[in-house]
Formats: sequence, structure tokens, C-alpha cells
Amino acid sequence: MPLPLTDDFRSIVLQARPLIDVRAPVEFEKGSFPTSTNLPLLNDEERRLIGIRYKEAGNSEAVKLGHKLIQGEVKAQRVEAWQSFVQQHPDAYLYCFRGGQRSKISQAWLAEAGITIPRLKGGYKAFRNFLMNESLRISSETAPVIIGGRTGSGKTLLIHQLENAIDLEGIANHRGSSFGRFSTPQPSQIDFEDRLAFALIRYEAAGHRQLVIEHESHNIGRVYIPKPVFDNFQKGSLIILETPLEERVQITFDEYVTAALLEYGSRFGENGSKQWFDTMDGGLDRIRKRLGSERYLSLKSLLANAFKRQQANGDTEAHKAWIEILLRDYYDPMYDYQISKSPLPVLFRGNAEAVLDFVKQGKKS
Repeated sequence: MPLPLTDDFRSIVLQARPLIDVRAPVEFEKGSFPTSTNLPLLNDEERRLIGIRYKEAGNSEAVKLGHKLIQGEVKAQRVEAWQSFVQQHPDAYLYCFRGGQRSKISQAWLAEAGITIPRLKGGYKAFRNFLMNESLRISSETAPVIIGGRTGSGKTLLIHQLENAIDLEGIANHRGSSFGRFSTPQPSQIDFEDRLAFALIRYEAAGHRQLVIEHESHNIGRVYIPKPVFDNFQKGSLIILETPLEERVQITFDEYVTAALLEYGSRFGENGSKQWFDTMDGGLDRIRKRLGSERYLSLKSLLANAFKRQQANGDTEAHKAWIEILLRDYYDPMYDYQISKSPLPVLFRGNAEAVLDFVKQGKKS
């Protein structure tokens, strides 16, 4: 009796179905799906050796080597790992790269252990192609409302209040500026693209009339929005969130200092504050040429002195001084220039309350 196959990729996205990725760890790290867990049939070294045998002697000999390497206790451990996962996630599917030998073997070994689990038809490659095609289609069928505004205006805070918004910076795990790194790394480019596709498919399935995104450049940190999708986003309209400088300083301070210090402390313990300082200091280094020598050195000094005060008595208020200068003298002129050159039509300008009301009215119409 043949073991079950499925290519109902949309249901995987909408149901957040757990997936077992039986590819080698090196393949998983390059790109995987948001709901997948890597429980490999072959580790990296085993995959390398089998690959060499395949090139030298063909598929039959490579399969023989695979069975020789994965037998006895090694096989038992891998089957046990899959069994444990399926017991916790009985609705799981599994896949390899093309839905070929590795997933077939894994599926068969599980069946021998009394567990029937579907595998993805076409494997990782087919599901990935589906996601990329859906990203392109959905983004081409919606002209989004794009929330713009000067740095620190609270754009991300605003879109989190909307059900029909996609947080591109959240998907990219980056705040979108030279100082935007989190303590955890960004996803790989492939992972970012897959996460964006999941978000677009879920947005469409929810039946929303209007997609809302934040005004982003092509790149968000070191990942980038695929050009065809980015070009589709650029067919939308712009709403400018206007927030006073004093409020923007506080929003930036809350996010980049208070929240970031807690995040870094949670990850790095006692060394967290120093790791955070190095990230902020490195952000200044990355824009040194654009700041100019005098302003760069002044901001470096303000940051260093604020950090010394923070280390001495826990008071972080002094960080607002360099934040204000950076917003007013660097980010504001740059953003104003970009907006003046933007081809996006401006639909509306206003404070957070007015923008929320405008967007929600547009959603209803």
C-alpha cells in the first residue's frame, strides 16, 4: 500500500501545520519553513560522504552506503526522534529537498514503527516555489497602504494595532536602521522570503480589503524584499504619521534603550549591557561618513558618557541627548529628502489617532 503524499501547501500555511525537515542541518540552515523542525535522516558528514559516492559510483552505490551508515542504533535514534515529534504533533508532515529518496526512506521507517505520516509531494523545492509564486501573485493584486513618517514616529507601534497589517521589520527581525539589530540574528534571506509569503497568504485568507505595511527600503538590515514583490508594494499609497520630536525621542528611547537593554540582558546576562552598547556604538560607526567627523565624534562622546552614567547608577536618561541629535540632525533631513523624491502619492497626514481612524475607515469602505 503506497504511503500518503500531499501537495496541499496552502493548508500547511493556514493551519500552521508542523513539518519534519529530514534534510541535513547545512541545508536547513540555508533556508527552511516557519513551521519546520530539522530532524535529519543524514547528518552533514554522512550527506557529504554519500554525495561523493554518488558522483563516483552512481545512485545504487550511494544508497548502499547510506544504509550502511544509518543502521542499528543510529537508525533507531533517528526513528525515535521522528516518533517523538509525531506523538507531540500528530498532524505533522515530512519532507526532504525534492520529495525523493530521503523522505521516502524516512516515511517508510516510520511506517515500520507503526506511524503513517504524509510527505510533501516535490518536497522543499515544490513548497518553496508555491510560496514564491503566491508572494508575487498576492502582492500584485493589492495596492497597499504604506505607513511612513520620520524615524521614531511610532509606525511599528501603529501597525501592531491593525489586523490587516504585516510587520516587515518583525519578519526580518530588524528595526530597519543602522541601529536596528536585535540580540538574535536575522533570518537567512530564504527564511525571510518564506515568512513573508506565509504572512501574505494568511492576510489574503483572512479576507482583508487593504494591506497595511510600514514604509521600508528594499533592504531591512541584511535581508531584502524580493524585487518583484517590492515593486508591487511601491504601487501603493503613502500615509504620513506625524509625531512631535519630543515624543519621537521617547519612543526611540523606549525601543532602542529600555526594551533593547532588557532583551540583551535576557540573552547575554551580566554582559548584556556591554553587548548592547557595542551594537549602538557600531551603529554610529556604520554611518560615520554620512554624519561627518565632527558630529560623529560628538555623538560617540554622548553615547559613551551616557553609558558610563548608566553603568554607575542605572540611570539611562542621558541616552536621550544623542538620540535627539541623531533624529533631528541626521534622520529627519534624510527622510524628508526621501519623501520629496518618492513617487508614492500621499493620501493622508496626521497623528497616530488620526492615522488609525483614517486607515480603519478605509478598511470598512
